[in-house]
Amino acid sequence: MQTQAIFSPQKLRTVEHREAWTWVVEAAQRAQIDAPCISEIAATLQGLDAEDSVILAGVYFYARRAGVRVGDMSGQMRILVQAADHFETLKGKLPIPHDILNVHLDSAQPMMMLEALGDMRAIFVLLAERLCVLRHLKGADEALQQRLARETFALHVPIANRLGVGNLKWELEDQAFRYLSPAVYKEIATHLEERRADREQYITQVVTTIKSALSEAGIDAEVYGRPKHIYSIWRKMQRKEQSFYDLYDVRAVRILVDSVEQCYSALSVVHNLWQYIPGEYDDYIAAPKANHYQSLHTAVAGPQQKNVEVQIRTRTMHRYAENGLAAHWRYKEGASEPEEAQRIDWLRTIVQQTAMYESDTPIESAPNKVYVLSPKGKVLDLPLGATPLDYAYHIHTDLGHRCRGAKVNGKMAPLTTALKSGQEVEIITGKEVQPSRDWLLPNAKYLVSNRARSKVRQWFKTQFRAEHMTHGKSMLARELARLRLDAIDIDSLARRFNLTSADDLYAALGRGDLGALQVSHALMERAPVVSPHPPVMRPSDTPSLDILGVHNLLTNVAHCCKPLPGDVVRGFITKGRGVVLHRKICTNLRRLAEKYPDRIVDVNWAAGATERYDADIALDAFDRAGLLRDVTAAISAADINVMAAHTYTDRHTSQAHMTLTVQVQNRTQLQHVLDKIVQVKGVLEVRRVE
Repeated sequence: MQTQAIFSPQKLRTVEHREAWTWVVEAAQRAQIDAPCISEIAATLQGLDAEDSVILAGVYFYARRAGVRVGDMSGQMRILVQAADHFETLKGKLPIPHDILNVHLDSAQPMMMLEALGDMRAIFVLLAERLCVLRHLKGADEALQQRLARETFALHVPIANRLGVGNLKWELEDQAFRYLSPAVYKEIATHLEERRADREQYITQVVTTIKSALSEAGIDAEVYGRPKHIYSIWRKMQRKEQSFYDLYDVRAVRILVDSVEQCYSALSVVHNLWQYIPGEYDDYIAAPKANHYQSLHTAVAGPQQKNVEVQIRTRTMHRYAENGLAAHWRYKEGASEPEEAQRIDWLRTIVQQTAMYESDTPIESAPNKVYVLSPKGKVLDLPLGATPLDYAYHIHTDLGHRCRGAKVNGKMAPLTTALKSGQEVEIITGKEVQPSRDWLLPNAKYLVSNRARSKVRQWFKTQFRAEHMTHGKSMLARELARLRLDAIDIDSLARRFNLTSADDLYAALGRGDLGALQVSHALMERAPVVSPHPPVMRPSDTPSLDILGVHNLLTNVAHCCKPLPGDVVRGFITKGRGVVLHRKICTNLRRLAEKYPDRIVDVNWAAGATERYDADIALDAFDRAGLLRDVTAAISAADINVMAAHTYTDRHTSQAHMTLTVQVQNRTQLQHVLDKIVQVKGVLEVRRVE
């Protein structure tokens, strides 16, 4: 075990803090509580360069849990102690594996504990307190020893590793290992003790040789033997399936220099002194570990051909390797609340960006997650902002489909509640499987997870396939009529959209996976070219037309269907308005043709017409700020005028419905405008008004 630091009360920065320290120590003595343990906690935190309020929170937290009446605490200490209390409460809800040394640990558990802390500094209080408790647990009940040791491996060790606090992590591991595997611990400790004198003499020889060589190379370095930790030796024995005497890194040396350049120069010096062992070199300076640890690791066949592990790092890297994030956490005494909050948020961000368990390669962590508990204590990680409904679908699809309500921390909560780390979630279900379409509305905020959304969509696809197919057939029939196509190969059209059958095409159209605009484009690509009738004459007035069998007539376009050049049109001879053009599919034209068949004339658009005509378009979109602006901007970008606009928003569905009148030269230009509008964010469908 490492040498324990000594606490110096005189280093506390204010008289108020020194008086608070004296008071808690005297209160502990009166209550016959272990005062040395209080000093150890304070010394551990002081060794991490903690501010006074953190040190005092550590001793108050321990003293209060030991039965000392500590009275009122100042603001910062109270916040830290409350955060530590919350950690202890959550810890009691977690299932800890009994055989913890031989199972894969759930990284979500310690991550949830970290995320649930209001003030991240409280974790250092908890680590220092747990280390002190383990040091003084030797005479305690065996069941208590093992329970605390298992908790330490499940929570405290991975958190210490995430913070990069090597000093605390190594001793926490050794102390906990002592209680979980006392026989193995004693065996390794005995082996270390038996060879201690020989090993120390050998290390002294290696250190002297390295110092001399580095000095000759002009490198100012600190070189010393590196203590090995019992748990890390046991882990390596297990991983490499080797005995204690086969492990070369029981003999270990560390070199500290001033710069990264000197690290690599020192490495060259060591490799020139002794033969490098292939496969045992790791460069964690160029590629730091996931918890930001940096160092060069190598192993050489040293004097007498005994293997020696060598670590090389700068002094700054060493400080971080020993104290981790605590090396950067100094808070200004008397800092304003916004400044302090900003620093705490910074610490939380850094913690989120590191990995939970020790690894030689960077592990991608998830800063945008929340960690919640199931009623049985299982920790689940969900996307930031996730709701109880997201949680239900994460557990099981059927649970989500049958979800009718939720309890958060034992109280009923809306399904749209944004969950926070550390909360316990219970789902209330109904007998019937019945998701709601409202769950898919973005503005309703029922679901954040794309995975959950896809499960709801899939359910509706399956349940309403027949309805979707009927609706899709109707949509396709309208498009065929509009494009004057009598018969097409439906299966070929389905393959155009990577669908396997005509039924799949109908269903995709009916449920909105395919838009009418997409199908129109595909149909137009396959449609035969319609040859126009030969022109007979040109009238003098607009629009530019070729009218078969009728001369010098005034022409107008019908307001009901607003035909455009490129549309298939027919004319109706009126009394006083000349020939009025209708689209061939216009229902008004059909009624007129039935009543006045002799007044219907064939009409074709003349080539090269430049006039502009009104056209009505309709669109559906998810409502949002700036939607109308973005739509009109897309139209203006196509050099098209907007003559009128009407909008309506359905508050129940949060969908906007717009009708716009634009001026275009022909059907092709209108199609170009529709293509532009459908690309606007949130637009679901855009179409020409028939």
